[in-house]
Amino acid sequence: MTQDKLQIVAMAVAAALAVGTLGLAAAWAVRRLSIAWQLVLVAVVPVLGMLAGVLVVARAMFISEHDLGALTLVAASAAVVSVLVAVVLSRAVVVWSRGLAEEVRRVGSSSPYSAGPARGPAEFRRLSEELAATHHRLKQAREREARLEEARRELVSWVSHDLRTPLAGMRAMSEALEDGMAADPARYHRQIRTEVDRMSRMVDDLFELSRIHAGVLRLAPEPVSLGDLLSEAIAAAEPVAAARTVSVGGSVDPGLEVHADPGALSRVVANLVGNAVRHTAPGGRVDVQGRAVPGGGVEISVSDACGGLAAEDLSRVFDVAWQGSAARTPEQQPSSRGAGLGLAIVAGLVEAHGGTVRVDNQPAGPDGCVPGCRFTVTLP
Repeated sequence: MTQDKLQIVAMAVAAALAVGTLGLAAAWAVRRLSIAWQLVLVAVVPVLGMLAGVLVVARAMFISEHDLGALTLVAASAAVVSVLVAVVLSRAVVVWSRGLAEEVRRVGSSSPYSAGPARGPAEFRRLSEELAATHHRLKQAREREARLEEARRELVSWVSHDLRTPLAGMRAMSEALEDGMAADPARYHRQIRTEVDRMSRMVDDLFELSRIHAGVLRLAPEPVSLGDLLSEAIAAAEPVAAARTVSVGGSVDPGLEVHADPGALSRVVANLVGNAVRHTAPGGRVDVQGRAVPGGGVEISVSDACGGLAAEDLSRVFDVAWQGSAARTPEQQPSSRGAGLGLAIVAGLVEAHGGTVRVDNQPAGPDGCVPGCRFTVTLP
């Protein structure tokens, strides 16, 4: 009895292997065609393998022609139904895949993107969600690239203007000195030195910004006393603030330290304080604060009385060559105006430390305080 069963199993396996081999050959032949053919083969091959095994075993068992015909009819009917179901399912998969292909074509395009209806297997739906997220990231990247390109053009324009104007002035003054036409040569020398220093600072800023954007900035972090650093920045800004009748002050949590590059962090604070002093109206106040934040971080804030920023300008403050709008308090000394690089350098240095920087408008206080901006640097 056992030997008969083994023979039946052997014949069924042999028939299924034969059909499976033919199925693999057919799958190889249609490998470059639509996935619908593969799905149909996946459904047809098992059914035909079972049918072949049943028919081989039935003939070996000498079943009557009538019974064999009935068995064949039943198996063939099941095979036809299976094939029809496979065709319907394969057609649905093809429709879903075409929908995904259409979504892929829209990803990254400038035309409005909308994900297709959530249908099909879970994998297809997740892929559709990923395509929508990818399109959103690409859109943000294009917008960021457009802003950077606009900033580069503005930078070239501003730097060209800010270099050409003092160069023309120095050339006129040097020619006057050469011709002996200068009424006060010492004043001309001082003015030339002032313009040279300003252009030197501008070139240094450009070099620093290029190092940040090129990713070659090297930091040497060490423990830094935040109280000493902020005190030095306030002391350095006091002469300019006094000339503009602007008061500068602040406070720091006792013993607060941060692990950062001393030179880079000092430049961040100096740029923020200097920017606040330049844009604060006479009689206003610049407030510098340093405090610890939950999680071990450090927060440095610089508040001014510039009158605030327009909503559309808040996102552009740290762009290269951005110099503010008419809403900002105008400079009293045009010669002190930079090329709009200070805040861009601040953002680059803070990001190099793994921190964040943001700006918010501050409303007018109940004590008559002038509205302004608050720049906040958060370092880990």
